[in-house]
Amino acid sequence: MAARQEKVRASTATRGRLRLVVVQALVLSLFVTLFARLWYLQVLSGEAYQAQAAEQSIRDLVVQPARGLIVDDMGRPLVANRTSWVISVDRTLLAKMAEQEQEALLRRVSRTVDERYRDVLARTLLCGEPGSMQGTCWNGSPYQPVPVAEDVGQDTAVSILEQSEDFPAVLAEPQSVRAYPSPYGINAAHLLGYLSPITESELEEAEGKGDDSVHGASVVGRAGVEKQYDRFLRGEPGYRQVAVDSMGRVLGDSGEVKGRVGHTLVTSIDSRVQAVVERQLDKTIALARRTTDPVTGRPYAADSGAALVMDATNGRIVAMAGRPTYDPSVWVSGISSKALSRLYSEKAGTPLLFRATQGQFAPGSTWKPFMTAGALSNGFTQDTRLDCSSSFTVGNRAFKNFESGAYGYIGFDKALQVSCNTFFYRIGHHFWQKFGTDVADVNAKDPLVSMAKIFGFGSETGIDVPGEASGRIADRKWKREYFEANQDYYCRIGKQPGSDFLHVFAREFCIEGFAYRAGDAVNFAIGQGDTIVTPLQLARAYAAISNGGTLWEPRVGKAIVDPSGKLVQRIEPKRQSRVKVSQRTLDYIDTALLGTTRTGTSSWRFIDFPLDQVKIRSKTGSAEVYGKQSTSWLASYDKQYVVVMMVSQGGTGSGTSGPAVRKIWEALYGVRGSRVVKAEAMLPNAKPPYRLPVFAKDGEILPPVVRTAKSPGPAGHRSSRSPR
Repeated sequence: MAARQEKVRASTATRGRLRLVVVQALVLSLFVTLFARLWYLQVLSGEAYQAQAAEQSIRDLVVQPARGLIVDDMGRPLVANRTSWVISVDRTLLAKMAEQEQEALLRRVSRTVDERYRDVLARTLLCGEPGSMQGTCWNGSPYQPVPVAEDVGQDTAVSILEQSEDFPAVLAEPQSVRAYPSPYGINAAHLLGYLSPITESELEEAEGKGDDSVHGASVVGRAGVEKQYDRFLRGEPGYRQVAVDSMGRVLGDSGEVKGRVGHTLVTSIDSRVQAVVERQLDKTIALARRTTDPVTGRPYAADSGAALVMDATNGRIVAMAGRPTYDPSVWVSGISSKALSRLYSEKAGTPLLFRATQGQFAPGSTWKPFMTAGALSNGFTQDTRLDCSSSFTVGNRAFKNFESGAYGYIGFDKALQVSCNTFFYRIGHHFWQKFGTDVADVNAKDPLVSMAKIFGFGSETGIDVPGEASGRIADRKWKREYFEANQDYYCRIGKQPGSDFLHVFAREFCIEGFAYRAGDAVNFAIGQGDTIVTPLQLARAYAAISNGGTLWEPRVGKAIVDPSGKLVQRIEPKRQSRVKVSQRTLDYIDTALLGTTRTGTSSWRFIDFPLDQVKIRSKTGSAEVYGKQSTSWLASYDKQYVVVMMVSQGGTGSGTSGPAVRKIWEALYGVRGSRVVKAEAMLPNAKPPYRLPVFAKDGEILPPVVRTAKSPGPAGHRSSRSPR
């Protein structure tokens, strides 16, 4: 019995020792595995993990490049850059503070920069965060210091820098922003455009295309040439690398990748001419508002206007202005909601609307030269004589001449010179009777409509200033579309009681508003009715008469030059089309319009002007629109320039716009009294320069070298080889 018990104890002891050996082996294997893994991580893969750790401690901060300059054809800066102090907040450090400390800091900042606390707070929020507002929130990197106040005074910035212990996480840094030197006091806001922060959708689109020239803190062009040539002007951003600790606090700089300054845009605008155009437009509007309208007995409203000078030989814009306008500097450092509301305000005249390219107005009698081309190209001849009677009756309505004047039987030339409405009424009525008596036929032939389209009306000119309007040709198709879109509206009005014009018109429109009647045709022939054009379209069409039939795409941009002065790209004029009108017909119209300035409706404004030396052709227009005062037009040209002025609700063409147009011509050619003084012409040789400004090595921009017998051919940048 004792022996058996001893045997059992021995067996139990053996099993215990075996289990202990197994446990020891298991523990040893775990330690071996642990040490092997540590060796792998720290020795074999140590360098790779150290590199990853270093990358995680480095943050890229965007360094915004200086935007390129915009200069005129003589090298005068139209848009430059200046230094602005910007107050920013480091979100990473701000997040490490208690909520009470954050609020106290931001309130201290708001008091210092004279901003509301809620505005400063809103700017520190990332777009997409709760409480963030589009247009105010920060769209850039969360590691980038967030601007909360821009363009602050230097004293304010220095006080923040000197009291850094009171402003933890707050930075004050200089930054480049847009400046407007305004040579000769010009405005040119609509031409130049403005900048605003890039949107999330734009940033996503750029990233999708692999465009690394923009980032969350970028500003981009929104209008004018700032928008059209944005990709050249914006440059390439640089990057500053900073080391941060595990808490996100900046420890120091780790390196910098240099950016590239934006290219310079050379424009065809001449500041001296622009100044004259703007000044004359302002004076004309001001004078019109002090002049009594003989029809209404009230002063002219003169609510808007436009004027421009175009090079007739190639479509380049020498000067172009619209009123009302605005100060382009309001966009610098962010526009206030009040200022933005004013730019869109109808009460203020919608200053953001550029009347030269976006304003659409009935052309009045300035339309008649193109109707002449249509008539002479479709059966009428230069020997045609029609009655310029005091009125012309269509149905039960008498369409009258201006002030019921009558000149008897005259030709097209005389009809243009005295601006005879009834002459052109007969032209419009003739084609309507011949092709269009079926008022419902939207495809009826209309030579006058076709000619208007040939001269580019009803479509965009293609100018390199974004957002232009296309105008409107009120033909049969347009009238049918307008009827179908508005029939229900006018039918509802027509069912209401009332005998005023609106209710009577609504009842007629409801039944047969689609019909293109004889009255529509005769109105179209003199630039009245529903047809509308932009001042730019009209100027381009007159340029085509001047240059022999070429419709140019107007250009403001002339060349792109890099910061070192090297030509990057010459922006060449582009021929859009040729007008299908014989040279004989164009010459006939040209001669007739020369007579308008000598003996016709604009002659009284050019008394003693040296017309033998500066051979100006012209056409006046006084467009009438129901419920408004007449719109003043004066279109003029010679073989070099086109000058057009328009004042909405401003009176007659020659009466209101005539003196200003003459002043512009005098400035272009250096006219003093009744003689030409070439030395006083606004441009050398009274012609826009082909050459570009000279970009000197020291950064100075000099006027183009004037072409002489000893310096033939184009030139204009600092290399020895001339750009063509």
